[in-house]
Amino acid sequence: MEELVIRDADVVDGSGEPSYRADVVVDRGRIVSIVKEAADAGCQRPEARRELDAEGLVLSPGFIDMHAHSDLALLRDPDHSAKAAQGVTLEVLGQDGLSYAPVDDRTLAEVRRAITGWNGHGDDIDFDWRSVGEYLDRLDHGFEGLGVAVNAAYLIPQGTVRMLAVGWEDREATSQELDRMRQLVAEGMEQGAVGMSSGLTYTPGMYAKDAELTELCRVVARYDGYYCPHHRSYGAGALEAYEEMVALTREAGCSLHLAHATMNFGVNKGRAPELLTLLDEALAAGADISLDTYPYTPGCTTLMAMLPSWASEGGPEEILRRLADDETAERIRHHLEVIGSDGCHGVPMEWDTIEISGVTDPSLAEYVGRRLDSWATARHLLLADRLAPSILQHVGHEENVRTIMRHPVHTGGSDGILQGAKPHPRAYGTFPHYLGRYVRELGILSLEECVAHLTSRPAARLRLPDRGLIREGYRADLVLFDPRTVAAGSTYDNPRTLPTGVPHVLVDGRFVIEDGRRTDVLAGRAVRRSPVRRNATR
Repeated sequence: MEELVIRDADVVDGSGEPSYRADVVVDRGRIVSIVKEAADAGCQRPEARRELDAEGLVLSPGFIDMHAHSDLALLRDPDHSAKAAQGVTLEVLGQDGLSYAPVDDRTLAEVRRAITGWNGHGDDIDFDWRSVGEYLDRLDHGFEGLGVAVNAAYLIPQGTVRMLAVGWEDREATSQELDRMRQLVAEGMEQGAVGMSSGLTYTPGMYAKDAELTELCRVVARYDGYYCPHHRSYGAGALEAYEEMVALTREAGCSLHLAHATMNFGVNKGRAPELLTLLDEALAAGADISLDTYPYTPGCTTLMAMLPSWASEGGPEEILRRLADDETAERIRHHLEVIGSDGCHGVPMEWDTIEISGVTDPSLAEYVGRRLDSWATARHLLLADRLAPSILQHVGHEENVRTIMRHPVHTGGSDGILQGAKPHPRAYGTFPHYLGRYVRELGILSLEECVAHLTSRPAARLRLPDRGLIREGYRADLVLFDPRTVAAGSTYDNPRTLPTGVPHVLVDGRFVIEDGRRTDVLAGRAVRRSPVRRNATR
């Protein structure tokens, strides 16, 4: 007898097709049968050791978070309800060109410092890996060899790769350094990565010219992976930055997935249709493109990221040295407030759009939740907290958010930074917010269409043949939610509140959320792509 039958569910299967009523049987981590009530009237209903009454609930594939920053959170927090309670069963890590593999001892220390604002110091983590494969192995083992809360895939971070081969210098890579980077990317793909990410407003990845990025994308393409850039601007020059990524990946023959594809700042108000026209033209010409967004208007990053790239050359210690020097600090202020820093997307800084969301020094806690008033305050926080403060940046536009989420190649991604006393509510609320706000309340997407955006479309981008749909033989990564009540509980004032209306979540056929409560199950594992090596495109 099978393990579980989910009885009388309204199945929204991830395909975008209309829902249907069915009994769904799960055994040994797989969906083994689907009995549609209308089609099989009069047939004996399936039985199992356990029966779950799903009357009034929607059964869908588990949600795939295409842009997550849980690289250390999965290892330090066995509960991980921030994502599990939303119905997320798979996260894609290694985002924005900066993460913890591949590294050596030097670069590990540097990258830990550089993204403290995203993931914390990591002092509670045993960094016993160096390669991509070893990091994925560590996810498999998780806590006491039992695994992690949800599944995770990994993107090779191009900024970390450049850190290893070139360092923090603003210059072109030598031929030997480029060969080293190609080798690191190939090794990461062979060890199970799904693609490569970049953070082209973050150092040192932003120092790479297009020719260098194209060569690395050629390697990714040989393994049928995809390139996921946080491109060079989401503000002034945003459309040109999108065009750059489309042209670069077409030249490399590489699939493209645009990270948190927004049009922000005053210069881009109402300009989302221009972005979608650009993408439609590229798609019609044969490009393979997808994108992800979160359903909120503010962004979230580190305060250090706002600095001009020249101020970040040389790494964290050099940044602190420049900030401590009054003359250099004045130059930084001028670039931020008058010229428009490349770290702030070429837009002159408006300090009141910056809200401090987290610090690591308890003596600075009074700043959390406050908007900045000047460069002097920002400089003080960067020095006092040694570059660690995280921020919300209130520069988005709701009409752009709604327009982009309707596009057929759109997927959902939280960009959820879990660090800080007052993180962005998207970390705890993205997926229920799509279903509650944009499906039920506003009707921007139908339920079936929205679920497809959150399940089958990201699974197709990840080239995962047995996830993202409710089909016989597919992985039993599943979520049951109440379409009448599902909603994000997280708000800007209370960002760690869990969602409502998501009573059951299964990973590998095991309940990680049951009756609205987190179980002690650790069924998550690293999801490795089997490398399919292809001939070079050029």
